[in-house]
Amino acid sequence: MEAAIQKKATMFRLNVDLIERLKELAKREHRSLNNFVECVLFNVAYNEPNEVTKAAIEEARSGKLKDVAPIDTSSVEAMFKSMGL
Repeated sequence: MEAAIQKKATMFRLNVDLIERLKELAKREHRSLNNFVECVLFNVAYNEPNEVTKAAIEEARSGKLKDVAPIDTSSVEAMFKSMGL
């Protein structure tokens, strides 16, 4: 038998536009606002990127890639060619 998940009611003061947007997103996924927000918070709190991903994020933010030609994703062959493969 699994242990019941403990939950605690908490009140937050959030921007009205943000609440409306969260409601729209929850409705789109056929979920309650509470469930949707809880899942979003779990993702933020427990899904930390690995070192390779962190390095890629830092590289993208640094501006080093601004002069790199974009990858052509119109076909597999075009993608490989644009990647120099």
